[in-house]
Amino acid sequence: MTKLVAIVNVIAWSGFWAFGYLAISAEGLTSGQLVIAAVLAFAGLVTGILAYMRLVRASEESGYAKRSNQLDAATRERAQSEGSGT
Repeated sequence: MTKLVAIVNVIAWSGFWAFGYLAISAEGLTSGQLVIAAVLAFAGLVTGILAYMRLVRASEESGYAKRSNQLDAATRERAQSEGSGT
């Protein structure tokens, strides 16, 4: 499943860059064509970000990547109460 998400990630980012470039630099396109290129670029951006975040989560769960240094809720609340001085 991770390989499929990686393939989707590559295709999505490729679509983002290709259609984004068309939307920005193309001359002689109608406004409808520009809107379609911009929508496809946005779809590639959103899909690419979601696929990338899913790959990051999968790599952290598998142990391939180090987990992020996020605190759990209880530790964060304790640190905030100690740091506020009240």
